[in-house]
Amino acid sequence: MAHRKAGGTARNLRDSNPKYLGTKLYAGETAKSGSIIIRQRGTVILAGRNVQVGKDHTLFSVKPGVVSFSKTRKTNYDGTKTIKKVVNVD
Repeated sequence: MAHRKAGGTARNLRDSNPKYLGTKLYAGETAKSGSIIIRQRGTVILAGRNVQVGKDHTLFSVKPGVVSFSKTRKTNYDGTKTIKKVVNVD
C-alpha cells in the first residue's frame, strides 16, 4: 500500500549552462596579446590583421593594439557573394 499520493513528473525543470558567447572587445578598445575578442559558434565574423581563430571559432588577438571592425566581400563555394564582417587589431 502506498504511503504517499502519486505525484506527476516535472518535465520543464532542466536547462543547459550558459555559454557566454558574443563580443568581448568592441571597436576602439585596446586588446592585449592573446585576449579574446569574440566568442562565436561557427565563423560568423572573420579574422583580419593580427587576429587568429581558435578551435572553437573564437577570435583572439595576436599582438597588442586597438580593435576595429570592417566589412569584406567573400565569394562562397557556389559562386555567390556575401558581405562578411572582419575584425582587425592595429
